[in-house]
Amino acid sequence: MGKLAVVGIGPGDYENMTVRADRALRECQVIVGYNVYVELVKERYPGKEFLTTPMTKEADRCRMALEAARSGKDVAMVCSGDSGIYGMAALIYELRGGAAEPEVEVIPGLTAACSGAALLGAPLTHDFAVISLSDRLTAWEKIEARLEAAAQADLSIVLYNPASRGRPDYLRRACEILLRTLPEDRPCGVASRIGREGESRTVLALARLRDFEADMFCTAFVGNSQTKVIGGELVTPRGYRDV
Repeated sequence: MGKLAVVGIGPGDYENMTVRADRALRECQVIVGYNVYVELVKERYPGKEFLTTPMTKEADRCRMALEAARSGKDVAMVCSGDSGIYGMAALIYELRGGAAEPEVEVIPGLTAACSGAALLGAPLTHDFAVISLSDRLTAWEKIEARLEAAAQADLSIVLYNPASRGRPDYLRRACEILLRTLPEDRPCGVASRIGREGESRTVLALARLRDFEADMFCTAFVGNSQTKVIGGELVTPRGYRDV
């Protein structure tokens, strides 16, 4: 019986991958993942068996990884960002069920909330919420309720999956919900293609974020009532009263 590591590879570049993640990918025999994520690591880890599935085939991907481990191979399931934050770790556990084998190890990675925040400055130094705008697995009504609650709680907000070809207007819809509570000039930012070719950052107000042309490689950040722009950087104070 082999071992299955569920590996967060960070935003995609080697410099933002943890030592632990690198070790798991070097030591495994099989690397499994969404084809885009496998391509990010394929060149650095030659000689492996690579198994991929397209988007929306998450369950098939996890079953593939579990079966490879059951056949006696050491397997790494790669996830963009963190393996447990919108990653495959939970589904691997669900599909393995109560069985003790194969052994599963979850290896964390740098999620877009962290890497995108660093690109924009320091927008998450205080309490924040992370909300995915993808309604493929979550009803839009629940997403809307979470957006409203986060705005009313005065949390900084990170918006994952703000747009795609099938959801081109979801960031606009989310901003319109937030604008029911938040002012139009609330400082915001967008981190795009974090750690990859074409990486960029944009600092803008919430009213402008509503019209921003985002894609699936973007992560959007909405500040709280204390967030400010300092020298072009998006900054949320930690809350120390004597600063």
